[in-house]
Amino acid sequence: MISFVAFDLDGTLIDSRRDLADAANALLAEYGAEPLDERTVGSMVGEGARVLVSRVLNARNLDVPQEDAVTRYLELYDQHLLGHTRPYEGVTEVLARLGAHLPLAVLTNKPGAMTERLLSAFNLRNRFAHVIGGDSTHGRKPDPSGLLWLARASGVRPQATVMVGDSVIDLRTARAAGSRVCLARYGFGFLDVPSAELDGSEWLIDAPGDLVRLISSVSRL
Repeated sequence: MISFVAFDLDGTLIDSRRDLADAANALLAEYGAEPLDERTVGSMVGEGARVLVSRVLNARNLDVPQEDAVTRYLELYDQHLLGHTRPYEGVTEVLARLGAHLPLAVLTNKPGAMTERLLSAFNLRNRFAHVIGGDSTHGRKPDPSGLLWLARASGVRPQATVMVGDSVIDLRTARAAGSRVCLARYGFGFLDVPSAELDGSEWLIDAPGDLVRLISSVSRL
């Protein structure tokens, strides 16, 4: 029985890879470095801006002040935030269908203000009772604190919760919380999920609409 759904944002609800890559490459350009391809930057996403910037700089062997680079990256990404990013096809309909029966939330490592701006831009914010970003007091995934807090706030046991994401970070978060996990194979983070960490208990979806079918199989919608 699934009674609550928590969603990752990037690579799960929205396809933001190009804007993330554009901001990363704008940062590299300011340091006089060659750009990285979009696929490479996408593989670096998932653990928050600080980790992303560190990986981007390391990929080009840049030894620059990390704090300055993170601050500048966030400024650049804020400028690129809505350039090409869009919800994946079917997301709006899936949220409407599930939200009519279950509490929904967002749990992401993206900064909270950017997360709120994106959800509002695509008229998705009202679908979620709670939104937790990576700069909240709950820490960042794979720390399960945010997911456990969301389950409690929704009056649901972790075992009746499903974490929907596209990366190994989402997988580890759900496992640490004792929740079910659903991985989006269409998301840009899934290609880097180690096969050794999959044990067959995961739900796997190839389109957002598949989630409705899976939840309907164990819950009454």
